[in-house]
Amino acid sequence: MPILEVKNLKKKFDNVEILKGISFDLEEGQTISIIGSSGSGKTTLLRCLNFLETADEGTISVRGETLFDAQFPTTDASQLREKRLHFGLVFQQFNLFPQYTALENVTLAPLLSAQGNEKENVIERGKQLLNHMGLSDRMDNYPHQLSGGQQQRVAIARALALKPDILCFDEPTSALDPELTGEVLKVIRKLAEKKTTMIIVTHEMAFARDVADKAIFMDDGIILEQGSAKELIDNPREERTRQFLSGINK
Repeated sequence: MPILEVKNLKKKFDNVEILKGISFDLEEGQTISIIGSSGSGKTTLLRCLNFLETADEGTISVRGETLFDAQFPTTDASQLREKRLHFGLVFQQFNLFPQYTALENVTLAPLLSAQGNEKENVIERGKQLLNHMGLSDRMDNYPHQLSGGQQQRVAIARALALKPDILCFDEPTSALDPELTGEVLKVIRKLAEKKTTMIIVTHEMAFARDVADKAIFMDDGIILEQGSAKELIDNPREERTRQFLSGINK
């Protein structure tokens, strides 16, 4: 059974249809890259998966449990928070809390529910995660004291701290220069090697091809093509996919 099953997700904003029936699944330990031009619905899809937006139609299931069914939407805040724990989301712009250190940013959310000795475990896990991100010497630094690449690595550690089933990235390198982009992609590559289940929205085609198991090409709110990442990027079947990849490569 796939760890994630998405069926017929649809979403409108002001009567403009952004998602027009998105369906796909993801196996545990797989990485899937979502590619496509701006405005194709990639970010809206991630926001629906993370319950930051509510889809108008469709279902989302994780480990066989239906987390979302548009016919019976959840509005209870505590239930939504619980559902979001299945997904970790790394944003384009880091979204770190400026008043907290790197370690505090990573441990803030899990500490809210920790009790007694659990708090020590949360802090220790936060330190381990930052160490894995190559930031062992930056734990006490505030965001303004970190480079963009370092901030994004803190954001990745923060997402992992809640032990999500699926880690989602929304253009994680779009705000970074080429050198810092390499830092972040190296971290994501290592996560893929460890079989972390991930969904990555990206314009880094070489990275998507080499790291992802599967790829989805979205165009105008639909999945136009999906399959093996290497096959889709090297030998796309659809003319629109070929046009998009040709434009990226130029």
